[in-house]
Amino acid sequence: MRKIFFVLPVMFLMFLSACASTETPEISDEDKTAEMLYNEAYDYLEKTSYQKAAETFDKVEMEHPYSKWATKSKLMSAYSYYKDEKYDDAIIALDRFIRLHPGNKDIAYAFYLKGVCYYDQIAPSQKEQSATKDAYDTFSQVIAMFPDSEYAADAKAKMALIEDHLAGHEMAVGRYYLENKEYVSALNRFSTVTDVYQTTNQIEEALYREVEIYTILGLDNEADKKEEILRRNYPDSKWAQMAEKLINKG
Repeated sequence: MRKIFFVLPVMFLMFLSACASTETPEISDEDKTAEMLYNEAYDYLEKTSYQKAAETFDKVEMEHPYSKWATKSKLMSAYSYYKDEKYDDAIIALDRFIRLHPGNKDIAYAFYLKGVCYYDQIAPSQKEQSATKDAYDTFSQVIAMFPDSEYAADAKAKMALIEDHLAGHEMAVGRYYLENKEYVSALNRFSTVTDVYQTTNQIEEALYREVEIYTILGLDNEADKKEEILRRNYPDSKWAQMAEKLINKG
């Protein structure tokens, strides 16, 4: 699946950088205030020193846990880990932020970023899809909990892509079973697509594969039903034409 790169919303960055100064006074680490450390971490982030940025944001919380900068730093640390492609660390940080600050004004963004961390780890359709399902579930939370947020529309769009990817995974496994003449196992995979992922790009081939397997198994009535569904809904599809030939041949 082609990776869609995540861009931190402009307004969110503007807010978090609003108090960041361009220069940090020369001062020993132990004497730095929470704001100084936060600004230092933000400077690292802007210079793409993501690991150093994350470490410094974490230091804000450790050394100044009750300051207003500590809460901001939790979220910025997670974002820094994300940019460094350390997704597990980012997710751990986001889960902690969500648990400790459920009423924070940036809570919708925290859920969204967590979904993106999973989304960017989606594997090819032939491989195990746990990250894909986690991304789908997290984006579902964004839509359900924050339907009016600025992240809901993008979460919904990504869910549509994820559904197509999951359907592609079912198709890949189904084709493997079909090639090895494990017809029942193959049929179960293709039926998952026709039952669960009806709006995806995989639906036409899935219906054809059902016709193909029912024909092989001698279940002509079932083959006829699936062929009719395919022909009525996708009359111009190559898969409909192939299915018609299968039926007529039989």
